Amino acid sequence: MLSHEETMALISRAQHGDEEASTILLTENAPLLKSIIKRYLGKHIEYDDLYQIASIGLLKSIKNFSYEHNVRFSTYAVPMILGEIKRYMRDDGYLKVSRSLKSLSSKITKYVDEQIKNDGENPTVEEIARHFGIEPTEVVFAMDATRLPVSLYESTNDSDGKQTELIEHLPTDEDKKMLDKLILKDMLSKLSPREQKIVVLRYFRDMTQGEIARKLGVSQVQISRLETKILKKLKELYEETD
Repeated sequence: MLSHEETMALISRAQHGDEEASTILLTENAPLLKSIIKRYLGKHIEYDDLYQIASIGLLKSIKNFSYEHNVRFSTYAVPMILGEIKRYMRDDGYLKVSRSLKSLSSKITKYVDEQIKNDGENPTVEEIARHFGIEPTEVVFAMDATRLPVSLYESTNDSDGKQTELIEHLPTDEDKKMLDKLILKDMLSKLSPREQKIVVLRYFRDMTQGEIARKLGVSQVQISRLETKILKKLKELYEETD
């Protein structure tokens, strides 16, 4: 593995257009990429495709990394790699979160809240990792897995008014969109295959009731009645999520 100093030197070269430096960083960080993508195997996506997407995330991390982030490169890179994989997998639905990750995330959240209460400051990712005896990347995994993203780069004032890099527990717009999608997918899964098809054709492919009726071999009146029934059912399902 590269030392911190070697990594920083290669990043500087890569950011100035040195492709060999980028290649070395990709090669040396292969264990990190593999540790990330193994969590997403078994989702009907080829290993090579996942590795390629993870590599894109790493290259973006190399391009955007700055000394001012005040974190190790691997800690900075993990959220960006995860983001690339999520964007790629978005159309395939959400990923189930293990109980152990949920439990760890809950413990981390509790610990962070206690530190803020006692010290008036958010602990860094490295401090959280030391407290729980885990790697910093595991901290990011746990927080990300439960849709509580960790922002490593947000500047905020501590109790002394000093600007520092802190963990943020605020969901982003992308997380809210993802949550909406999860709710919608769960609701659609509770419809019959025929009802699901009508919803997809009507609201995702913008087909008229007449077009759907011809496609399914029924009358437009039947489609109209079915659509009313489906919308009522979806509304009830949505209200149950509140």
